[in-house]
Amino acid sequence: MMANTFKIGVVCVSSRFAKERAEAVEAWMAEHHPEGDIAVTFHPACFMKHGHFAGDDRARADAFVEYANDPRFDAIWFARGGYGSCRIVEDVISRLNDVARTKRYMGYSDVGTLLAGMYKAGFKHLAHGPMASDSVRHDETAERALAWLVKGDEQGLEPSLAIDRKKAVAFNLTIIDQLVGTPLEPDLTDHVLMIEEVSEALYRVDRMMFHLTSQPSIRKVAGIRLGRVSDVTPNDPDFGLTAQEIVRYWCHRSGIPFLGKADIGHDADNKVVPFG
Repeated sequence: MMANTFKIGVVCVSSRFAKERAEAVEAWMAEHHPEGDIAVTFHPACFMKHGHFAGDDRARADAFVEYANDPRFDAIWFARGGYGSCRIVEDVISRLNDVARTKRYMGYSDVGTLLAGMYKAGFKHLAHGPMASDSVRHDETAERALAWLVKGDEQGLEPSLAIDRKKAVAFNLTIIDQLVGTPLEPDLTDHVLMIEEVSEALYRVDRMMFHLTSQPSIRKVAGIRLGRVSDVTPNDPDFGLTAQEIVRYWCHRSGIPFLGKADIGHDADNKVVPFG
């Protein structure tokens, strides 16, 4: 390994992760970065199994804290989402040291819960963006993520960030809706809040938007942008509104500015949104 290799630690804080997927990511890195300027290392705990999870709560928490606090790693990349980070967030944040605060962290979906708690705790280098497992699906997606993790490169950022010129965050709708009112909810006053969703019926999107936009804390945001709502599950009878119409409705009703589209989602085009 080169002396100046940028070392990325990969952890799994949510659902199970197969070793075969990690091997595919490592093969992708070897093919696309053969010079060894960037290296990814999967924590062994990524491959543990405990029911739904990649190891029990203690194992997932310890693995994240170990890599985050380790000065040998320059950044932390989350392996995948799923469900489970909410079970460990408060424990891990209290154990992170000053080294952990200097690193960049990237993920989305369920990882948003952890990013929210870290943002509230004052971490500066967090981003909603592609995860390690996305690298084997689309080359451009992976390079976009690596560019930000390694250099803080802005070419892969969500385009509206250059227009709004405000602080911003991005979350899966289910995640941010579940966070409000909890100790993990960050102060999003004057932030542009970008949301996206996957595998939900539109009536559930409507219900979540009612709950989210009813919160006094969320009504302090600078506005809401809607990313892609994909793989919508069937609704019988048809709900009768599109996802954008739903979000517009609840924004108008709550007095939150609807700012239009965001180029984020559970797909290859998922752009990077640094927090803050």
